[in-house]
Amino acid sequence: MTTNSAPTTALTHIAQLVTNDPALGEGPLGLIRDAAVVIDGDRIAWVGPSGKAPATDNAVDAGGRAVIPGFVDSHSHLVFAGDRTEEFNARMSGRPYSAGGIRTTVAATRAAGDDVLRANVARYLAEGLRQGTTTQETKSGYGLTVEDEARALRIAAEQTDEVTFLGAHIVPPDHADDPAGYVDLVTGPMLDACAPHARWVDVFCEKGAFDGDQARAILTAGAARGLVPRVHANQLGHGPGVQLAVELGAASADHCTHLTDADVDALAGAETVATLLPGAEFSTRATWPDARRLLDAGATVALSTDCNPGSSFTSSMPFCIALAVRDMGMTPDEAVWSATAGGARALRRTDVGRITPGARADLALLDAPSHVHLAYRPGVPLVSAVWHKGVLV
Repeated sequence: MTTNSAPTTALTHIAQLVTNDPALGEGPLGLIRDAAVVIDGDRIAWVGPSGKAPATDNAVDAGGRAVIPGFVDSHSHLVFAGDRTEEFNARMSGRPYSAGGIRTTVAATRAAGDDVLRANVARYLAEGLRQGTTTQETKSGYGLTVEDEARALRIAAEQTDEVTFLGAHIVPPDHADDPAGYVDLVTGPMLDACAPHARWVDVFCEKGAFDGDQARAILTAGAARGLVPRVHANQLGHGPGVQLAVELGAASADHCTHLTDADVDALAGAETVATLLPGAEFSTRATWPDARRLLDAGATVALSTDCNPGSSFTSSMPFCIALAVRDMGMTPDEAVWSATAGGARALRRTDVGRITPGARADLALLDAPSHVHLAYRPGVPLVSAVWHKGVLV
């Protein structure tokens, strides 16, 4: 069963295989018990019962363990320098802290050389990969000058296909007295420099960042340059972010912590994915998003890490799954789907987030008999092997 001279590999005796294809197995996860998967090159060639697996060049015995699709982390901020340990320590110790938040990271990132930023991105991508993340989106947003935003995106694009222009993260200090001028910069020279390196355009639509009119101008300008919108929406309070995301056909509205009934209805009636980021609430002791409310309304939900140095410094999708089950009203099945297929939906990808013939061969072997253990055993490193594009990494 060899094509293009690439060796084929069969993973056999899988206790539970999560395919995310209901046509292949039980329930929304398409569970197959005592299953096998055949990898041919960088693609899935076959899935089914272990006893019916075709002959292959190589075989790996899963030994009664579970296999899931590689995680799809559709929201992170990996191009940065420095950290904000002091800020986190103060917040967790109940002390006020006024070191500048995002602005602190902006200053450190602007001062860092390309090699430092490149090494940081590689480090956090590798960290996520070890924990089963095989598709990773990341953003700019810590440069906030034409030159620094463009170099952030160039560096990110060297290492991942899913790159987002977030020049509209905050209004930087050097434009504090002229936010309209900064919007003009973002939608003009900065967009010109950044669009060739990105797939997505994002904006932090919140009080203290960008209002609805500013966000609409930025997202519309990005869309005119071929970038697909995503929105940081409704994290800190009620606002126009979710409605704007749906109106503009954004791929995702991210955070979705504070929602009105109209916001929930809008998401339920749209293709815009509600991406929930429980690491942010964990790290800031903020209100948890109500995933149950969204799911019961029929909205599509994704889970992501929001890995960034200020409000969610985790690259662990298993940790986010455990938080979503414990504190956001999700079942283990829903959380695993949202961390895999849901993330793929948020990135408008059909080749990842599932284990079906023709999909990219991204899989995680768990040191557990069931995917439920990701929530059942929080904090335990259950991912024992990862295949990325068909290669055991």
